[in-house]
Amino acid sequence: MITLGKISGVFGVQGALKIFSFTHPNENILNYPTWILEKDDKQTEVIVVRGKRQGKAIVARLKNISDRDEALTLVGSEIKIHKSSLPATEKDEYYWHDLIGLNVETLEGIVLGKVDSILETGANDVLIVKGEKECLIPFLQPQVIVNINLQTGLMRVDWDSDL
Repeated sequence: MITLGKISGVFGVQGALKIFSFTHPNENILNYPTWILEKDDKQTEVIVVRGKRQGKAIVARLKNISDRDEALTLVGSEIKIHKSSLPATEKDEYYWHDLIGLNVETLEGIVLGKVDSILETGANDVLIVKGEKECLIPFLQPQVIVNINLQTGLMRVDWDSDL
């Protein structure tokens, strides 16, 4: 399962929900018509009937949720989908969740650690690699990120281990 966002509040009195989206752009969360909501270790599959950007937020309506009280019970739920629902990536394209946890080593074989998280900076994404020390490595292919092997869980980088 992949987490795409969470329900952060309600909107109006007819059961609409405010959505905090982790997708980019934010409204891409609406491209998935079936969500699995997870709250308190319980999962519920729901159907999105409509949604739109409302200012900086996303507002969505779910099938069979028609009033504010029903909607309030969903606040705090994580919005998930099955990984198989994601579109296939092109060559040398990766989903962030595929990169997190990869072992990272230099071309010389020096182990830097594992990808812990990724920052979006505007110019390029930056990998936060945690090992003996924390490294910030720009996600620039092929200049810095030389090879990614998802099967072996290894990313090779052209990076100075002293940085």
